[in-house]
Amino acid sequence: MTDAQQTFVPAGFTVPRTLVGDGFRLEPLGPEHNDRDLAAWTGSIAHIRATPGFVGRGWPPAEGMTAAANLADLVRHAREFEERVAFAYSVLEPADGDGRDDVIGCLYVHPAREAPDRIQVSSWVRADRAHLDAPLRDAVLTWLHAAWPFEGTRIDYAPR
Repeated sequence: MTDAQQTFVPAGFTVPRTLVGDGFRLEPLGPEHNDRDLAAWTGSIAHIRATPGFVGRGWPPAEGMTAAANLADLVRHAREFEERVAFAYSVLEPADGDGRDDVIGCLYVHPAREAPDRIQVSSWVRADRAHLDAPLRDAVLTWLHAAWPFEGTRIDYAPR
């Protein structure tokens, strides 16, 4: 484990597991989201690639990926969350009638690769929920300042 990984959040810090906002809820991203996550991003590839923070990154892959490959990615995100080295959240919207929340996006909080002392935050929402992009960012920034141990000047989150 690198120093950046060890110091990303203090050992005694309780990592928030949820945030409820207007029209969405966050919960840690994990394998239980696989089918809904895969459907969410594969249906919005061009939109996500045009979202601030994702422009020019090559993700999501234009050709998509298999359910097995997506599952492996979600397992990795869940492991990183439990190891406290990076935090990925599924952005959920309450579903009508079926009791399952729809995946409408994702949020990622991790040390910046180029500057590990900085916090890199990125998020995307499905194209059909684009109106939630700015409110999600605003709510997440408020949450990061209030509930996380990060100095606001260290947080990099592309404006909307």
